[in-house]
Amino acid sequence: IIASGGGSIVNNASVVGAAGDPSAVAYSAAKHGVVGLTRSTALDAAKEGVRVNALLTGLVNTPLWQGFTASNPEAANSILSQQPTGRSADVSEIAAFTAFLLSDESRFISGAALAIDGALTAGY
Repeated sequence: IIASGGGSIVNNASVVGAAGDPSAVAYSAAKHGVVGLTRSTALDAAKEGVRVNALLTGLVNTPLWQGFTASNPEAANSILSQQPTGRSADVSEIAAFTAFLLSDESRFISGAALAIDGALTAGY
C-alpha cells in the first residue's frame, strides 16, 4: 500500500470491541485487540498515506444468523428485541459503508472504530 502511494485498510471488529461480553470473553478480547491494532497502525502509517479503520459491526443478516434464527426462533427474537432498530443489518449496508471507508471520500478518517450497529452501542 505504501509503495503505491497510500490507501485504506478496513479491519472488521465487532460491537464487543467497544464493550465487553461476559458470554464471549475470548472473542471480546480479540475484538478489543483489533481496535487497538487499528489505532496503533493508523498512527504508524499516517505519514505514509495509509488510513486504517475498524468496523464495529453489530448483528448482520448472514447465513450464520439465518441458520441460528431458523433453529432458535425464541433466542433470535430475544436478541432482536435488544436491537434499537429491531432488525439486523443487511450485508449490503455493511458493504456500502466499507466501500465508503475504502474510497477517497473518507480520506481524513483514520484510526477510528466506527459502529455500524443500528444504535446498539449508543447506550454503552
